Amino acid sequence: MEFKTDFLILGSGIAGLSLAIKASTLGSVAIVTKKEKSESNTNYAQGGIAAVTDQTDSFDEHIQDTLICGGGLCKKDVAEFIVKEAPPRIQELIEWGVNFTKSESPPHLYDLGQEGGHHHRRVLHAKDLTGREIERALHEKVAALKNVQIYENHIGIDLIIQKDAEGHTMNCLGAYVLDINNDKIHTYRAKYTILSTGGAGKVYLITTNPDIATGDGIAMAFRAGAHVANMEFIQFHPTCLFHPEAKAFLISEAVRGEGGILKLQNGETFMEKYHPMKSLAPRDIVAKAIDNELKQTGNEYVLLDITHHDRNFLINRFPNIYNKCLEYGMDMATQPIPIAPAAHYICGGVAVDHNGKTSIDNLFACGEVSCTGLHGANRLASNSLLEAVVYSHRVFEEISRNFNQTKDSDAYIAPWDPSGTTESDDSVVVTNNWDEIRRCMWNYVGIVRSDKRLARASRRIELIRKEIDEYYWNFRVTKDLIELRNITTVAQLIVRSASLRKESRGLHYNIDYPDTLDEFKKDTIIVKE
Repeated sequence: MEFKTDFLILGSGIAGLSLAIKASTLGSVAIVTKKEKSESNTNYAQGGIAAVTDQTDSFDEHIQDTLICGGGLCKKDVAEFIVKEAPPRIQELIEWGVNFTKSESPPHLYDLGQEGGHHHRRVLHAKDLTGREIERALHEKVAALKNVQIYENHIGIDLIIQKDAEGHTMNCLGAYVLDINNDKIHTYRAKYTILSTGGAGKVYLITTNPDIATGDGIAMAFRAGAHVANMEFIQFHPTCLFHPEAKAFLISEAVRGEGGILKLQNGETFMEKYHPMKSLAPRDIVAKAIDNELKQTGNEYVLLDITHHDRNFLINRFPNIYNKCLEYGMDMATQPIPIAPAAHYICGGVAVDHNGKTSIDNLFACGEVSCTGLHGANRLASNSLLEAVVYSHRVFEEISRNFNQTKDSDAYIAPWDPSGTTESDDSVVVTNNWDEIRRCMWNYVGIVRSDKRLARASRRIELIRKEIDEYYWNFRVTKDLIELRNITTVAQLIVRSASLRKESRGLHYNIDYPDTLDEFKKDTIIVKE
């Protein structure tokens, strides 16, 4: 079946939903989301959204914190316009119904948190469930719009690309989409296709991301011929709850912002050895420090101690974290929290310009799936939700300028052809390869890398890719197979990018090249051969 729409938005996080609200004023919108509509990386964001709203703070200081954190790779002009465009985007979220936590100490209207790398309190939050609150408000807003249709339990397979006579990519016409529940593949034809599919944390064995974060948008864009940038920069969140029954539960950086101190299991502090900001150092510094201490001590975790605050403060400021710790028999008011790093955020992605345009006409990207130049080699905490809302607005403005002049394409789109494929009788292939890739990436392409580890990962993943390709073309497409194909593509992009960067910078640390070199003060761009 073929569906026709003005806007095809893949993903239902803050970027996709905020764009849908605005795009609905121009034309019809179809949102494709592969689980329930609220299941997104945004929904799991605890900390908040960074923006200058306090008179003691300034745009220049927020920009400077961003640039310092980015290890010399941030695009300064991008950081400047994102930071300066933050206040109206924050006001927009408030007008749409987002309830940020109010301050109890005038003259400040909102309670502002501080996180690693920030020299000011500038993080607006909704307790420690900011992402969930944003998703709630945006979904309520979208639900009232008549020309926005959300397709839950649908997953994009591949972008539909129009090429010229010589086989060169011209523009994007939409996407092939699997209706998971009904096991049917549909064609979505669109004037504009927007990737807002989030990140790729599930490429790694241990991650703070939800199960949906399999890098679908990045993989689809790469296969279509779009430029992909800086995939070597994977941010490992330093403080993930360590417990055998906890599935990678994130302990927000805001806990350290409120005075949480990192300690070894014997009670000794250690961050003073690594950075003058100690426990409030940027995430790449903290993650590497913890990784180093764990290797030296042989322990599996360190401790995050915030017991100097009273219970009432902790329950009020971190209700979600406090209750989750209690579920596992830990009272953060009286005992330190055991933590370890986990894959959290990808600073690279589909390369876009200042307006979210990719290298393929009529294909845009915003949110974690994109690489805008804001984050550089390491993302400053709580800049991601800000980037998403600013860029979704810029995508809308860019499309608005040309919307009435853009005609619907009448190019022929071939329907999906499943002929020659059969139902799989050996699904263990998918399960085993899924597990092997994630373990391979965790062991060889983690916080600390080497040429030898990267070469091992490259060989193993290439063997898996060949096996998956054969499997993909012989059997009927399923959600699990699509996701496996995508994490394999993204894993290869990460390994290839990391192998090309012969230095250590930000989130990329290679023991064979420990220095930061000026010759690598540039983006790593990869295009499908």
